[in-house]
Amino acid sequence: MNSFLETIKSADGEILNLSYHQKRYESVLNSFGVSECENLSEYLNPPQDGIFRCRLVYDVDSINVTYHSYEKKNISSLKLIFSDIDYSKKSTNRDELNLLYGERESCDDILIVKDSFITDTSIANIAIFSDGIWKTPLIPLLKGTTRDRLLDDGILIEANIGVEELKESSNIALMNAMIDFYILDECEILI
Repeated sequence: MNSFLETIKSADGEILNLSYHQKRYESVLNSFGVSECENLSEYLNPPQDGIFRCRLVYDVDSINVTYHSYEKKNISSLKLIFSDIDYSKKSTNRDELNLLYGERESCDDILIVKDSFITDTSIANIAIFSDGIWKTPLIPLLKGTTRDRLLDDGILIEANIGVEELKESSNIALMNAMIDFYILDECEILI
């Protein structure tokens, strides 16, 4: 069986949005028939000073956590990549995503289009501001924890987003556990 991961943000020792990571961790294990899951908070003891990426790797039998200092990557260009990739569980095996990322040419990241609709970048969910609301793909590659929280809070709605609507949107935002909801100042979309 593959191993899976949760990328969890800590700020000055505080673990952020752990309930959403716990929920996704349990969902993955439940899909393999595991009903008794660990409490992830018992495995987390991040550094007390600074922003860290807590990388929690797990399978049905074990949990391993490492801590890495974090600096946000600047994204100002996305290359549209058309693919039928399946990455519905946050796996440590990113080989297929890495191959797609390798096609980005001079862009900062990729934006994957599947079945004619946009999905995610290589590391983040996406949202667009269109018709006065923030929309996120109805079917993302991965249901991210920040995406789920913002949907629960009513900040986002789910919708199928085509390439034309993406190009016509007034703003684009990326979201994941580390960057939260990050509106890009400028973003060039290349096909």
